[in-house]
Amino acid sequence: MSDTHAADGTRRDFLYYATAGAGAVTAAAAVWPLVNQMNPSADVKALASIRVDVSDVEPGTQLTVKWLGKPVFIRRRTEDEIQEARSVSLNDLPDGTARNENIPETSAADENRSLDEAGEWLVMMGVCTHLGCVPLGDGAGEFGGWFCPCHGSHYDSSGRIRKGPAPENLPVPVASFVDETTIKLG
Repeated sequence: MSDTHAADGTRRDFLYYATAGAGAVTAAAAVWPLVNQMNPSADVKALASIRVDVSDVEPGTQLTVKWLGKPVFIRRRTEDEIQEARSVSLNDLPDGTARNENIPETSAADENRSLDEAGEWLVMMGVCTHLGCVPLGDGAGEFGGWFCPCHGSHYDSSGRIRKGPAPENLPVPVASFVDETTIKLG
């Protein structure tokens, strides 16, 4: 009689594990489409990186492009703008962090925010770090950089916050030169 109960237990255990396994596979099959829909669509993946031709950007001017639904400022700075930005004491900055995705967390020195060693090219997200407005450029504000008229944030010619309610410098996205006249964002 104990052999029969042992066989029943084995059969019962098998049915239990088989049912649990089938339930797990069914649950995974039901959940997969919900998880898969959170992956970026093809159009979003296509915009994950863009190339921008900067051959027509003259010193002292900027180009604004849209990337990932946000404006990006690409400025070709003059020698005076570079010298002015590099002469600022880091102690005068409300945010002492570079906010540059191309390099690890470093100081907000101008050399850590520009795209090239000479400091001629500056690439930044064009969104105020206070409430997400788009600052005005071309030397606007008290520090010769960008000014957000909505709430009064002033950025210098390196995109660093100098005055106003914005808590951080304008962020520098992942960017690099692919050749002498093309910048890749992303």
